[in-house]
Amino acid sequence: MKTVVFYESSTASMETIMATYPRHKALVDVFTAKGDILGIGPFDGGRNGSMGIFRSREAADAFLKQDPFILEGLVGKVTIKEWGDTLLT
Repeated sequence: MKTVVFYESSTASMETIMATYPRHKALVDVFTAKGDILGIGPFDGGRNGSMGIFRSREAADAFLKQDPFILEGLVGKVTIKEWGDTLLT
């Protein structure tokens, strides 16, 4: 079952977020290459959080344990939902 992760924005400055972004993007690239990330990106240019769609709960959990945005406190809140996607395979 696919898993969707929602990040809510924190009070971190855009400068801090952008300084951390290259390390976050490198992790995204690794998980995307393995087929673990199906889609990922911000809402409204990052002002209203972001979302990632993962192949499985295990993939989402592994990503969250390594994401510098999480590890460095740049995310206000994380919500994880398992998703019974019936359109995509």
